[in-house]
Amino acid sequence: MGRAGMVFSIIAVAVGAVLYWAVTSQGHGFRVSTVGVILMIVGGVGFVASAIVFATSRRPAGSGQRSYDRQAVDPQERSSEVHEEVH
Repeated sequence: MGRAGMVFSIIAVAVGAVLYWAVTSQGHGFRVSTVGVILMIVGGVGFVASAIVFATSRRPAGSGQRSYDRQAVDPQERSSEVHEEVH
């Protein structure tokens, strides 16, 4: 989700608003304004959900230091633990 979901949600709200306020045609048993309201509601809910996902998935700002632990195996099948710190 994230930013792409937020953009899609804003577009859905905009299309829904156009359908609700700007389109005046009526189909037989079909109201375009109802579709507009549904799109605005779904777009709003999608925007909130995308914003929550985007806010919680961001990596916190750090000093840029990373450490890695891994196991290295040489051709004679001897293993050793390796700890690396990248600055």
